[in-house]
Amino acid sequence: MSDDSQVGDMIINPRGAADDAGSALRVMVLGGTGFLGRPICRALADQGHTVIAVARQPRDLGQGVEVRALDLAAADVDEITDVLRELDPDVVVNAAGGMWGLTDAQMLAVNVTLVERLIEAAGRLPRRVRVIQLGSVHEYGLVPVGTSMPETLPPAPVMAYGDFKLRCTTAVAEADRHGLIEGLTLRVGNVVGAGQPGHSLLGVVAGKLRAAQQAGERARLELAPLGSRRDFVGLSDVVAAVLLAATRPDAAGRVINVGRGVAASARDMVQLLIDVSEVPTDLVEAERTGPAETSWQRLDVGLAAEVLGWSPSDDLHTEMKQLWEHAGAEVSA
Repeated sequence: MSDDSQVGDMIINPRGAADDAGSALRVMVLGGTGFLGRPICRALADQGHTVIAVARQPRDLGQGVEVRALDLAAADVDEITDVLRELDPDVVVNAAGGMWGLTDAQMLAVNVTLVERLIEAAGRLPRRVRVIQLGSVHEYGLVPVGTSMPETLPPAPVMAYGDFKLRCTTAVAEADRHGLIEGLTLRVGNVVGAGQPGHSLLGVVAGKLRAAQQAGERARLELAPLGSRRDFVGLSDVVAAVLLAATRPDAAGRVINVGRGVAASARDMVQLLIDVSEVPTDLVEAERTGPAETSWQRLDVGLAAEVLGWSPSDDLHTEMKQLWEHAGAEVSA
């Protein structure tokens, strides 16, 4: 088997996962047809694992991936228990959840309630299952400009989504300590890649650029201030981290940051997408009326290197190109 796995047009370098994987695993991916779930499923299948994607709206994910329909936000503990017993996974990856376009009540259901029910269901099984929770950089909140956020930093989320994801991380850690699951959380930065959610900043920008391109017009982007600096990470890097987390013994019980370790401005990301698209564009930012810019997030990714043997890519140009090409494919479909 090659060291590289291909997900559509995206090349995933597992950075050692194939060497460490040993025998094939049975992996259940919750939210398996979504932005993160789909490439995770494909990469796992390409490595020879048995993969079952669980999602509310099933779709074909290609050879080697079984898709099971289940509304995870609505499913009770007994339903989830029945599915776990039937599928008998070694690893469960929770790529479900979300924030874009959701109310607080909806975010609570698809994040916290789902994780709590999953833990209770997994605790009923005769053996411990490894549960990989995909957490968020937003669990930390904000830090002083110029500093990084290690896993030892006390979380202080400043938005509801970050608070909900922190509650998930805490629940997984407590369940691991009590022996209900073999749990770990990958605390992920702001992900950039193919299939970007349409409600996200880059998803909105991609949609407007495509509309202008199709109309043969110059694009005009009128956006909120873009000075906030965040840790943006490529989708392929996140997938690679998940593959490693599925097999590395030392990952159990941990919270591990997955980011680039770089604080890039939202303006830089929007400009990179414009450059990749080659669509003539006027970018207009609203003037900032609040306090001086202090919105800063940069993950310390040293533990990921130590425990997973993982490191991020140098830049996001390839990921942004795949985002743009995928947006074009959706428009023409």
